[in-house]
Amino acid sequence: MGTREIIRSGTSLSINRMTEHDLLEVVEIEEVSGISVWGWDAYHKELQSQDVIMLVARPVESIENQGQSIAGFIVSRMVAAELHINNVAVRPEFRRRGIAAQLLAAVLEEARRHDARVAFLEVRAANVAAHLLYRSCGFKVTGRRRRYYNHPVEDALLMSLLLEPWP
Repeated sequence: MGTREIIRSGTSLSINRMTEHDLLEVVEIEEVSGISVWGWDAYHKELQSQDVIMLVARPVESIENQGQSIAGFIVSRMVAAELHINNVAVRPEFRRRGIAAQLLAAVLEEARRHDARVAFLEVRAANVAAHLLYRSCGFKVTGRRRRYYNHPVEDALLMSLLLEPWP
């Protein structure tokens, strides 16, 4: 996947593959987002794998100003014909602009190109904003994992989406 520029909801974005140079900002976003902590080493290890789709979104204005600031990211892995979405996070100041939905759409599009038939994810049971995002993208709750998350201990809802074949 090369550079992909998306203009929607008043935010012009460039969505690209994540690189090692992005990891400090990715970890920074992770820390302020309340998602399960992976840390630099885990993301770096994931980047070495051939079966991952890891994307970052940058506002075009930050690129033009040489800031290269990342607004959000998504980390996923292909397993056979399945896409497993591991992490999605957006900087607080960029939330509610459709960036997570655009990252999700981009990773689903890339997964379809790799012949994925279904996408899966887990989400904290209390994360209502994430539930709404995933449902708006077509995901449905398919199960529950009791006490899946730590800090705080919380159930995870399993969600899935059947993917149409890439034309």
